[in-house]
Amino acid sequence: MADAAPRRFATTRWTLVRAAGTPDSPEAHEALASLCEIYWYPVYAYIRRGGAPPDDARDLTQAFFTRVIEKNYFGDARQERGRFRSFLLTAVRHFLLNERDAAQAQKRGGGRAPISLQIDTGEQVYSIEPADHETPERLYERKWALEVIAQAMRVVEERYSGSDRGALFLALRPFLTGENPGSLVELAKQLGTSDGALRVAVHRLRRQFAGALRETIAETVERADDVDDELRHLLDAVAS
Repeated sequence: MADAAPRRFATTRWTLVRAAGTPDSPEAHEALASLCEIYWYPVYAYIRRGGAPPDDARDLTQAFFTRVIEKNYFGDARQERGRFRSFLLTAVRHFLLNERDAAQAQKRGGGRAPISLQIDTGEQVYSIEPADHETPERLYERKWALEVIAQAMRVVEERYSGSDRGALFLALRPFLTGENPGSLVELAKQLGTSDGALRVAVHRLRRQFAGALRETIAETVERADDVDDELRHLLDAVAS
């Protein structure tokens, strides 16, 4: 049986949002909201690292994504902004410049929240960021990369959880995360299989994860030809 599964997030391509061309399109709103829900934390981390206090960072993040949807920012996206990662960072920079003189948080976003983001958890996550001198841009890139990887991991986990292989995924997950998986022979004994069969299972899992990662990246670029470049950028951001 082939490992490749049908694309599950076809409706969340940001290029589809732009192609829809109207803020009143339910398809465009759903696609954009999905992307915002996934990638809000890199924006929050960028704003916090830029010096905004926690409350302001939370308000600004919510206001930014509210405005992105309400003003149909993606409808005016240009060809050179083909990577959602780059487009989002450019958009938030412009937004912060425009918001610099805003005095009251309740004025941001017109008091409405067309999407529900778990921004209240942002400071909890941000508080464990390394205390270094990493620039807001570098932190944004790294958090973006980690979120893409986490999203791909969730895709694979869901595929395994939808069958009788959920326990197998949990046992083999360290082979994807870089954790110490322990002895392959001992793990095979625990799972009631041979070490040869387990090696095949690990190879299959890694192949599924690589495919899911490419699918996730493909949702955020303009052209299929950009996937490899974006993948290299992602791996460099994580390694740096």
